[in-house]
Amino acid sequence: MSRISRRIGAISESATLAVDAKAKALKAAGRPVIGFGAGEPDFPTPDYIVEAAVKAAQDPKNHRYSPAAGLPELREAIATKTMRDSGYALNANQVLVTNGGKQAVYNTFATLLDPGDEVIVPAPYWTTYPEAIQLAGGKAVSIFAGPEQGYKVTVEQLESVLTERTKVLLFVSPSNPTGAVYTPEQVREIGQWAASKGLWVVTDEIYEHLTYGDASFSSIATLVPELEDRVVILNGVAKTYAMTGWRVGWMAGPLDVIKAATNLQSHATSNVSNVSQRAALAAVAGPLDAVNEMKVAFNRRRLAIVESLNAIDGLHCPTPEGAFYAYSDVRGLLGREIRGVVNNTSAELAAFILEHAEVAVVPGEAFGPSGYIRMSYALGDADLEEGVARMAKLLDEAK
Repeated sequence: MSRISRRIGAISESATLAVDAKAKALKAAGRPVIGFGAGEPDFPTPDYIVEAAVKAAQDPKNHRYSPAAGLPELREAIATKTMRDSGYALNANQVLVTNGGKQAVYNTFATLLDPGDEVIVPAPYWTTYPEAIQLAGGKAVSIFAGPEQGYKVTVEQLESVLTERTKVLLFVSPSNPTGAVYTPEQVREIGQWAASKGLWVVTDEIYEHLTYGDASFSSIATLVPELEDRVVILNGVAKTYAMTGWRVGWMAGPLDVIKAATNLQSHATSNVSNVSQRAALAAVAGPLDAVNEMKVAFNRRRLAIVESLNAIDGLHCPTPEGAFYAYSDVRGLLGREIRGVVNNTSAELAAFILEHAEVAVVPGEAFGPSGYIRMSYALGDADLEEGVARMAKLLDEAK
């Protein structure tokens, strides 16, 4: 008899957090490792948000339990913010505040899926999605879109994996890990296809404010109103407001789904920390000035990393239009000798880069097929320049 349940034993560690943890451990041991693994802004949380948290910590009313679904005023503010940013109308009781975006992901799939239900997951995908689907008893069915199509799936591809067990389409734009942003026309076409098939759509909008150049965020919930009763929006404050450690996310959708997910959360964790909720309230109800300042830096780093990576022979990095990730095709480097070693997978290549260049990247196996690496450019300019230079010096030795 196994000591660990099959359900939990089948779940893999978060690959992105594992890379980040290894990089930090090596740095603690004295090695000058530069980490491109975690998607974590290097900026401090804006002062006015921190001040709201300090004030909240001093107020005894925040020392007690609060509603499992979230503080009423935060739920109301999220509804207002969703209308402002996505153009989608919600009532406060259609919002569930969660312990970070990951709990929103799990709550949603646990609420929607029965054993054997299938979820179409366009790849490359964020590493947590398939694991959360599996934990909920569902089956993730991935369909891969490569760099030649901008890492964006087509309706024809989605149709090719549709079965009688398909219940949900996962839709993410801007994308982690690729930075791909679907045009409004593409969003509408995919949403209308899902609606015509009677599918649920789970849309992760956590990178909504991080788009660059001519790209713009479009909410599938808004562009395809016929999905109204079959769409769940996932979001949070982590990326937009540099609040990764505050652990506040949310899910928004039909009343029956939110009620059921709230029941689940009432037994799993109860309410999110009241101090973090008060900080999130200041964030979502406040201005976007600090966000726009961070975007300027992200955009500068985006252009710099793409130019530098594309100068490496055998590596191709399409220009990301959103989020803060560069997703490079490294298939041209696989099977070639570097310092007497031949790396045949992107996982092997990533380990080799960490050992010989002291640069941490996440291999494509974490997000779908081998042959790719993800690098977050949400780190300081100096580290970005030094890290890519180290990589280039190493990889330019490929024969």
